Amino acid sequence: MTMINEKNFVALALLAVGSLATPALAQDSSGSQAEKKAPVIKPYANIRYRLELVDQDGIVRNATASTLRVRAGLKTGEWNGLSAVVEGEAIVAVGKERFNDTVNGRTQFPVVADPEDILLNQAYVRWNPDSRIEATAGRQAVNLDNQRWIGSVGWRQNDQTLDAVRLSARPVADVSVDYFHAWRVNRIFGTDSPQGIWRNTDIHGLRAGVTIKPLGTLSAYGYWLDIPSAPAMSSRTFGIRLSGDQALNQKLKILYTAEYANQQDHGSNPLAADNDYLLAEAGLSAGAATAKIGFERLEGDGSSALQTPLATLHAFNGWSDKFLVTPANGLRDLYADLGYKLGGDGPLKGTVFRLVYHDFRSTRLDIGYGSEWDAVVSVPIRKNITLLGKFARYDAERFSTDTTKAWFSVEAKF
Repeated sequence: MTMINEKNFVALALLAVGSLATPALAQDSSGSQAEKKAPVIKPYANIRYRLELVDQDGIVRNATASTLRVRAGLKTGEWNGLSAVVEGEAIVAVGKERFNDTVNGRTQFPVVADPEDILLNQAYVRWNPDSRIEATAGRQAVNLDNQRWIGSVGWRQNDQTLDAVRLSARPVADVSVDYFHAWRVNRIFGTDSPQGIWRNTDIHGLRAGVTIKPLGTLSAYGYWLDIPSAPAMSSRTFGIRLSGDQALNQKLKILYTAEYANQQDHGSNPLAADNDYLLAEAGLSAGAATAKIGFERLEGDGSSALQTPLATLHAFNGWSDKFLVTPANGLRDLYADLGYKLGGDGPLKGTVFRLVYHDFRSTRLDIGYGSEWDAVVSVPIRKNITLLGKFARYDAERFSTDTTKAWFSVEAKF
């Protein structure tokens, strides 16, 4: 397959935008040419300011990361099933850089992986000939299921995007099939980082899902990752997932999720790997309150471990980000998750509270890694503006070091 570089992506998307914005000429009933109305081009923007504070044992100074992310783009309406998006992004540090952004050399501070950058975040053309078929080509965010395997890492200031083609089909009601092929991964570390781009990848993903009433959504997937820039992350994974709920009465629901996968070495991986993934989660939802307990197991054999390098990793195994790479002895995460959302008509309507506890151990040798408390409050002060406060405290036993993180952010969408 011919590789498409970034300039070609920009040109392709801008060409699509330009062609979709140009009125087409069509014959009217009298034989003369009449102007066909072009689809609307809509600008949009997302602005997020965030303050991140990190106190990590073993590092000389605490981190204070004050960053602003401005994301803006153009989205066209459809014309003959075609539409396009072009989206740019700028990330800047506000004030002094008292943090290690992974490229600024400030290693006396803990890492906050939000480096300054100006980049093309998305640029793609989409073809949607009818409601059952959709094809997308270009730089794009891809999120599948709960983003445990494939996600765009929306928490960080810079997204993770794929240079890819993606085909989605909905052949009949309650059935979906997705396939994608990616030859480049644009990671959260940005274009100036040696680990910011994985080039010449050969990544394929296939997912099929069916909604089985009243059981829930059953999905099966296969992911083939050949990543020459990070050969130890190359793998092939096959799995199955079930997620659903059952109403006990008008206010009370049982929640459940179960997932199993097997991962083996693939492509350029120098290690022989054969590791399993297991997730079991159960909970109750009572009106505005939710309580869940879960068990997640990423197996390791002492030399290799199950890895999920394309996931939205921050969402799993604690917000202190201690387990972005699974240790060689594996990871077992036993957790409890409580949530509450305010209703009513008051000024705090829609505010979400969440508290999570994790106990981490290894799957091999049963080593006690540590434990973590996480908490978050999200307040929608207007329909398009959200305030967020977040906290994570990791207490180390035999893995990494004690770490405390706190965040404050305000995000506006236009």
